[in-house]
Amino acid sequence: GAEDNLTGVIDLLDRKAYTFVGNFGENITEVPMPEDMVEKVEKFRAELVEKAVECDEATMEKYLGGEEISVEELKKAIRKGVIENAIYPVLCGTALQNIGVQFALDYVNEFLPSPLDVPQVDATDVADPEKKTPIKADDDAPFVGLAFKIATDPFVGKLCFVRVYQGVLKSGSYIVNASTGNKERVGRLVRMHANHREEIKEIYAGDIAAVIGLKNTTTGNTLSDESSPLLLESITFPEPVIKIAVEPKTKVDQEKMGVALARLAEEDPTFRVETDEETNQVLISGMGELHLDIIVDRMRREFGVEANVGKPQVSYRETITQTAEAEHKYAKQSGGRGQYGHCMLRVEPAGEGQGYQFLDEVKGGVIPKEYIPAIEKGVKEGLLSGVVAGFPMVDVKVAVYYGSYHEVDSSEIAFKMAAIFAFKDACQKAKPILLEPIMKVEVTTPEDYMGNIIGDLNSKRGQIEEMIDRPLKIKAIKAKVPLAEMFGYATSLRSMSQGRANYTMEFSHYSEVPRNVLETIKEKTAK
Repeated sequence: GAEDNLTGVIDLLDRKAYTFVGNFGENITEVPMPEDMVEKVEKFRAELVEKAVECDEATMEKYLGGEEISVEELKKAIRKGVIENAIYPVLCGTALQNIGVQFALDYVNEFLPSPLDVPQVDATDVADPEKKTPIKADDDAPFVGLAFKIATDPFVGKLCFVRVYQGVLKSGSYIVNASTGNKERVGRLVRMHANHREEIKEIYAGDIAAVIGLKNTTTGNTLSDESSPLLLESITFPEPVIKIAVEPKTKVDQEKMGVALARLAEEDPTFRVETDEETNQVLISGMGELHLDIIVDRMRREFGVEANVGKPQVSYRETITQTAEAEHKYAKQSGGRGQYGHCMLRVEPAGEGQGYQFLDEVKGGVIPKEYIPAIEKGVKEGLLSGVVAGFPMVDVKVAVYYGSYHEVDSSEIAFKMAAIFAFKDACQKAKPILLEPIMKVEVTTPEDYMGNIIGDLNSKRGQIEEMIDRPLKIKAIKAKVPLAEMFGYATSLRSMSQGRANYTMEFSHYSEVPRNVLETIKEKTAK
């Protein structure tokens, strides 16, 4: 069957058909193969065998020799291919009635690599960052684990999901968070089975469990034995690309909203919460419209907070395209001790994705060392509000190379102010540009609607990169489109395709905003 008539699956490996009966597909029954599918099964099985034997030389020789390949030999060859990233088995089914889900879990167990099959990872010694220590799945070695997910449980509070890379983690033991240096106590260990928790005393190398009782651990932190703190490679999270204002509907909601947003931000590192100092609005940022819709929905369902939501705002960025220099002398005299700070700054593009870099190139003590941090502080403040339209600046290299000071009147605040003005002046001269987030979009549609959808993407300043043919006259369109043009796209796509097309979207990169669009954005931000 297919779609809402799906009743079972056929396992190509053992040529058997199975049906799933019951509300949750709990009654699995082997049934005779449908006659109209016998030929198709043999065709696809032959293709499967051909691909599988390519992964194992001994099985390949046997196959070329005309011998029959047993199911066990096929499974062994497929497992080898999966571990080497040579093949990717595809399983079918539906989670709605659990049809085929049991087989998917069985094959996860049979084909996917165990911790012993995974290539060895290296950890960094906290005491000596140059020293690399190999981590192996060994229960007798000192404990090293990675906190990869934080979840909030209404009954036990914060759950921290940990994957043990080496050693054993025991409940009641003390460990160190190597990422922050904080000492933590493991209160309880639980193994999660969907919404059911099973209390356990210890977990071994390769295991995953949830830890209750960790106070200062967040996603991506490395946990390790107190005797030898080691640091695993952290998880890198993309910066949010969309921002909306939220406000509670009632006074009661206001009190609960702060707690709810703090909990959700702790769970999701790509979700941020901030307060706009000018408007006093609470702004939430995330990876897309759907991401923030889900956050607002979870606030309502899990925390009982009703909120009004503003229009989405794109997280634009600014950068510079040339090298430029500027100086500023900040001098104030108003009776008594004055203020004096003087610095010369050079700004230059740091390259895409390189972030902000600060260099101290002052020679001969023309600016005392104690004022250099104040200059950097001023530069960092200047980065928060760019010179094109007031958006944060990225990928800028800043060097302080000359200046002067007054023995009595110079102070940190004076040098900070001088740095802010010098930085703004230098950026104005360095041909600043506005950057907008570009999204990777993939639209899947019946080919009847393809023309309209491509035309619509082009009108949104989109660049069509690829069109792929899928079975049953379905087309996949891959494109890069500015996020600013994608608001409300789900609704317009439904109306263009009578509800039959769907799309996925993820952040790709930042790109320069065209001049005609820049003027519109400047007008909006000036209001």
